Amino acid sequence: MMKLTEKPFYLDDEAIAWVEDTLESLTVDEKIGQLFVPIGYSTEKEYLDHLASFNIGGLFFRPGNAVEVRDTYQYIQEISKVPLLTTANLEDGGNGAAFEATAYGRQMAIAAANDPKFAYTLGEIAAKDGKAVGVNWGFSPVIDLDFNFRNPITNVRTYGSDIDTVISNAKAYTKAFHDQHVMTSIKHFPGDGADERDQHLLTSVNHLSMPAWEKTFGLVYKELIDFGTKAVMVGHIALPAFTGDDMPATLSPKILKDLLRKQLRFNGLVITDASPMVGFCAAMKRSEAIPYTIEAGCDMLLFNRVFEEDVQYMKDGLANGILSHERLDEAVTRILAAKASLGLHKQIEHGSAMFEDRKKDQAELADHSVTLVKDSQKLLPLSPEKHKRVLLQMLGNFDSNERVSQKVKTELEQLGFDVTVYEPETNFWDLETVQSFSSKYDIVLYVANIENASNQTVARINWHTLFGLGNNLPWFVKEIPTLLISFGNPYHLFDLPMVETVVNTYCNYDHFIEAGISKLVGKSPFKGVSPVNPFCNNDLLKELNDAN
Repeated sequence: MMKLTEKPFYLDDEAIAWVEDTLESLTVDEKIGQLFVPIGYSTEKEYLDHLASFNIGGLFFRPGNAVEVRDTYQYIQEISKVPLLTTANLEDGGNGAAFEATAYGRQMAIAAANDPKFAYTLGEIAAKDGKAVGVNWGFSPVIDLDFNFRNPITNVRTYGSDIDTVISNAKAYTKAFHDQHVMTSIKHFPGDGADERDQHLLTSVNHLSMPAWEKTFGLVYKELIDFGTKAVMVGHIALPAFTGDDMPATLSPKILKDLLRKQLRFNGLVITDASPMVGFCAAMKRSEAIPYTIEAGCDMLLFNRVFEEDVQYMKDGLANGILSHERLDEAVTRILAAKASLGLHKQIEHGSAMFEDRKKDQAELADHSVTLVKDSQKLLPLSPEKHKRVLLQMLGNFDSNERVSQKVKTELEQLGFDVTVYEPETNFWDLETVQSFSSKYDIVLYVANIENASNQTVARINWHTLFGLGNNLPWFVKEIPTLLISFGNPYHLFDLPMVETVVNTYCNYDHFIEAGISKLVGKSPFKGVSPVNPFCNNDLLKELNDAN
């Protein structure tokens, strides 16, 4: 039973009256509209008018120009019968809402800084910047545990694998949001990071035993629920130890009602992760899954394949009994309660579309985050006197590669190094002798810019080999001192165990590149503490299950 006066909504009599009166005033179709949080594809008023005509409950836009984002949310709020929950992925800072907002740092960089004050600063920046463009709900923080180094989607989005670190940082982030009167949504229940697969591509599996789950993911969720998060985002992730099947949590009443509501006593809003993901679509016919996810225990549906079709599926599901009127009213009541808890029934903040200068905060975070993983060859610090001729090798195939490469090159050249950027060989006659290659360079610097991203199966290194003979491959580690600095994935030692000097920065924003180079040359000491095992030991998962 919902208790709107209690955690996490704490509604007063006036707010409860608004929830009840609003629910009573809605038609069945308008109630159904409240269940949806579509992704916005256009800022044109005709399109926004169309969405508003369905009485949608929320709206998500990818980052854009700040004024345009602010004006778009303001317009649709003004024409909507019920105030909207306006959302953004605010995992790294305000840049999840607007291009001009502050990009602070990946969550793993926050954890490496080894002080929850940095997580509070992340939350403060994210919440303030989001509010500046009219966002009132962040799909953050990520509280997954990065137990499996092969997972291509969790990785630096997480606070790592240490349970206490994840809890303390997530609480600090959440407190900052609450201080700014903005909602968080912890994700991705029942917990990602144990599997090595991505729920965008299939239903992934949290394969821990229940005693192991309760000591890890379950403990993290319990702590954050008790702390007062207003929303939980549910992943398309199975928990067979609890359910006995491979049904994703978004379609599992056992996980949603028995585990999340009853055992963990969550009284807030439950939203699905994006419903176009294969992990959701492949589990059940969509015409059944759309209404059933609400009947199973979710309150809102995130994104659509075709919005109008999904709305019709929800209406059909109500008509044919897949979705009950009782569950519909319960879900809409929670949606309205979340809105009232933000004060949207009284006033909507449209924002100034202006942001604070947080360069000092950015620099401080990067300074405390960059981590020396190993330097068994005693290579550091680098100096132009000993290592003047640098061969710079970019690893990764991302849009940001050119920016990162140029930034690293510029930083090194300003310090007096001569930098050659590797160009892949295209012919056998381009190949050099070992002696020739070794005489040209004093050091090889691998720069890994491999970002975790949705819809990819791995976040690993791929090589330009020219039949195994190219100078991209690390054949030369015994010929020339070789160094790896990663601006993303912290687990590259799995593919480069022969490299004896490794530095992780967790993030490719400019302030992390500047800090990383500064530490390579000894201008400042390494302060970061790795939030994961960078040597890629996966024994923790086995130990957790074997102990139970």
